[in-house]
Amino acid sequence: MIPAAPPESLPSLRVWQRKAMVAYHRDQTRDFLAVATPGAGKTTFALRIAYDLLADGTVDTVTVVAPTEHLKTQWSDAAARFGIQLDPAFRNADVHSAADYHGVVLTYAQIGADPAVHRRRTLARRTLVILDEIHHAGDARTWGDGVMTAFDEAERRLALTGTPFRSDANPIPFVEYEEDAEGAKRSRADALYGYRDALADGVVRPVMFMAYSGQAKWRSSAGDELNVRLGQPLTKDLTAQAWRTALDPEGEWIKQVIGAADRRLSNLRAAGIPDAGGLIIASDQNTARAYAGILKRVTGKSAVIVLSDDAGSSDRIAKFAASEDEWMVAVRMVSEGVDIPRLAVGVYATNAQTPLYFAQAIGRFVRSRRPGETASVFLPSVIPLLALAENLEADRDHVIKPKAEDDDPEDLLEQAQRQLNEGTELGGQRETLESSAELDQVIFDGGSFGLPVQSGSAEEQEYLGLPGLLTPDQVHLLLQKRQREQMAKQKQSTATATAAKPAAEPTMTNAQRRLKLRKQLNALVAARSFATSEPHGKIHAKLRSSCGGPPSAQATIEQLEERIATIRSW
Repeated sequence: MIPAAPPESLPSLRVWQRKAMVAYHRDQTRDFLAVATPGAGKTTFALRIAYDLLADGTVDTVTVVAPTEHLKTQWSDAAARFGIQLDPAFRNADVHSAADYHGVVLTYAQIGADPAVHRRRTLARRTLVILDEIHHAGDARTWGDGVMTAFDEAERRLALTGTPFRSDANPIPFVEYEEDAEGAKRSRADALYGYRDALADGVVRPVMFMAYSGQAKWRSSAGDELNVRLGQPLTKDLTAQAWRTALDPEGEWIKQVIGAADRRLSNLRAAGIPDAGGLIIASDQNTARAYAGILKRVTGKSAVIVLSDDAGSSDRIAKFAASEDEWMVAVRMVSEGVDIPRLAVGVYATNAQTPLYFAQAIGRFVRSRRPGETASVFLPSVIPLLALAENLEADRDHVIKPKAEDDDPEDLLEQAQRQLNEGTELGGQRETLESSAELDQVIFDGGSFGLPVQSGSAEEQEYLGLPGLLTPDQVHLLLQKRQREQMAKQKQSTATATAAKPAAEPTMTNAQRRLKLRKQLNALVAARSFATSEPHGKIHAKLRSSCGGPPSAQATIEQLEERIATIRSW
């Protein structure tokens, strides 16, 4: 069945989409992999290919496989603009779709549940299979094997992804791999359109990361009380526990960060983006509900709550996207593929730290609607997230490394991450005692700006009040100006305090000296971060490597003085 839409009515294509379309029709390969950054228009590209293949008789039907139920409806609606009618409600028990459909939209879970049904459908008619976010076919053996069984005889297969590929060693069906010099197998894309290219073309928005550190104090299962500064170089276990303490709804850190994010959103809505929306991404359903409660208490605003297993979640997402409501709180359902272009402010309140998940989440905020829009994402100032934020523009392939004889059967970091996501923790249960937030730095275009400022201060408000409609160059210059003003103010304050110092100043206690030295060291680290674009955590790690000793929170006065002298010598 030929699509109903005439060629002249089809949506126009961007430059990268036209180039990819030319490459597809030129090569006419059975398998084609398109890797394009979130917001670049992979759906439009794929549907144009589907239109062409249906129109010229290369295929008789189209099967789209998407990660979630919500995306089935989104794909069906998008296909209708091309005159292609896809059934989003097809069930495995139906066996066949109605005759007036051009095809169906399925989920990977549907394929895994009964691949034989879809194999029979594929064998019955020449089929184009569009595999949206193809890395999901590597999530589980059932899904991967199901996709292979169902579609190995398809006439054409078009695979799409908009995020870094998986970090595990599971091959992804229908993706071609090439072996590199080290013996690793690396995925090969037929069309590639990265975030940096899309940013230069104005297809996506730049993202400004507001990284918040602060104190985290908790009691371990053994009864020990621990008090650390979030973001300082710590062991993986301590970092994970401090991170969870910050995100705990019972502490002040998350309350202060949600309040700051709301002030940022209000500023954007008042300064040229009246329908700007915000999204809080939570680790689990209980904290999602708790964060919505915090938002209500702190700001007086209600939030739309989206939980993946709730009936009507897709409808709530669609209504929020079409409305001018301010806030949505969600777990994983809005992390991938969901298109809400008006999202301009995010709170990354989850302990997920894989490049795949981080890129999926940030992809919700990069969709561009007009020139000059900049997205703002608030996140904990922990080294894993800071590294991902600074390397947002990096393009990544799926790499399968040769397995060493002493490799563990399961990566320990991934295992720990799953335990954290499930609400457990290395070392047992913990109790949050207190937490507080301060704006540690602003990350933009891979660089770090600003000195640490307290939450709720006038200095923080200067960053939260940055204009929302600026070019990337203007944002960069304004952040540099803010940092210079901060450093000048700090220098003037130090000079004034020195001039006003009484002749017989009371002797400071060791605790007071240590606190003063730590603040001085943090300011010097921030200044060096500005000059070199290195993250704060990396500079602290270099100082520890050069001078020895524990993290700053546990360092002696002599060790702090040595690090201050060392960084000054740099």
